[in-house]
Amino acid sequence: MRSMKHTGSAGSSSIDAGSPDIRGARLPAGDYAHVFDDLHPPLSPHEAIVESDRCYFCYDAPCMNACPTGIDIPLFIRQINAGNPAGAARTILAENILGGMCARVCPTETLCEEVCVREVAEGKPVKIGHLQRYATDMLMATGNHPFTRAAETGRHIAVVGAGPAGISAAHRLAMHGHQVTIFEARPKGGGLNEYGIAAYKTVNNFAQRELDFVLQIGGIHIEYNQTLGQDITVEALKAGYDAVFLAMGLPGVNDLGLAGEDAPNVLDAVDYIANLRQARNLSTLPVGRDIVVIGGGMTAIDVAIQTKKLGANNVTIVYRRGQESMNASAYEQELAQIHGVVIRHWLQPHALERSEDGIVHAITFEYTANRDGKLVGTGEYLTLEADQVFKAIGQTFDPEPLRGSGIALAKGRISVDAEGRTSVEGIWAGGDCVAGGKDLTVASVEDGKVAALSIHAALTSRPEAVEGFAEAVLSGAAHHAPAAPSRHATVQPGSE
Repeated sequence: MRSMKHTGSAGSSSIDAGSPDIRGARLPAGDYAHVFDDLHPPLSPHEAIVESDRCYFCYDAPCMNACPTGIDIPLFIRQINAGNPAGAARTILAENILGGMCARVCPTETLCEEVCVREVAEGKPVKIGHLQRYATDMLMATGNHPFTRAAETGRHIAVVGAGPAGISAAHRLAMHGHQVTIFEARPKGGGLNEYGIAAYKTVNNFAQRELDFVLQIGGIHIEYNQTLGQDITVEALKAGYDAVFLAMGLPGVNDLGLAGEDAPNVLDAVDYIANLRQARNLSTLPVGRDIVVIGGGMTAIDVAIQTKKLGANNVTIVYRRGQESMNASAYEQELAQIHGVVIRHWLQPHALERSEDGIVHAITFEYTANRDGKLVGTGEYLTLEADQVFKAIGQTFDPEPLRGSGIALAKGRISVDAEGRTSVEGIWAGGDCVAGGKDLTVASVEDGKVAALSIHAALTSRPEAVEGFAEAVLSGAAHHAPAAPSRHATVQPGSE
């Protein structure tokens, strides 16, 4: 990738404009079948036993405390070690019904595996994510759902959004005997699991297979192509259902704030990944020769690696702060570099260089520095050639569908209490759309679980019914070690 450094004020780029080289079919036709092969192939039964042998089965295990959903990790690993992967899967899924996807996409290197005592002592943690995938895959392959529904309650709950938070809440509510209708804006469920995760992390249509597995519980119906604020309203849902759970995610994308970012070759990374995930023929995807990705999170890493795999010559991620400030983990950053992606730090976008037809052919960045805790520009500039630019600087919540509902916001997202209750009686929210969220699949699953327990307690006026929940609904509980009770098992009903 050609570049030219400027000192002092930014001048015009000396890079030749030329025509952008954006096209499909950059790879030989035969390569597309394996371009997004599984990043972490599953463990064999023998490998799973060997790996489970490495676990110390700690009491008050740090790994369990680091798991946002509170999975009893030592227990499920012991169950694998004892030759009971189905029991291990039940232990996992009792706390995290999307445990199969989370085993694939969770940043375990910054969660459970980071605090594993073997990581602390030896720098080589137990492969918790791999073992979790092994157990859940084994159970899903049987076609048997591990849980049974409680008796019908006659209550009906509306869930907005079929992403991780919505699916988690719906399943937990259905297990309690409630009927659930999910309203999903897209033609498929799964949320970011279906549309936003890198293709090499979740292969063979896993998001849809997992969704089908979840729906086996019964009592859940999904209405697709139903957008809040257009096809449905908060007021109508509140009037027509016993409770409402909002989990619509973050539909918007932050802008660069630069002239020319509406150019056809300046794209939202989230949208591009969604198109890639839904493409029937990968060779038709338009890929640039010289690509610049602006951002420092997982979306930036995912789009960079995928475009590199699809044949881009040069892919550069540009981030305004240092490496340690990137939201993407050190492991993910290294993964990008292994795939040939260049990561540049301490640069912020200054101007999009355009040709006469409005096409961007280069970007000028200003060097930045941290001075007295503030990010400032240094007055020095760098211009990078780019025929395709991806914005990956975060997603935004759209409050318009909530206008007039009375639902309070905080920091641009829905304000909720510890149980997921909003400021409006009968309405809960969770996942990426709520204030203070961690924007992780596993955190969204926990939000949905907590809200579902709170909704159930509020509707039944029986907070004690929540306790011992996992043991009561586990299919064949007498034949398997019981799952650890949720850390949120004592969620109390609302005072309304």
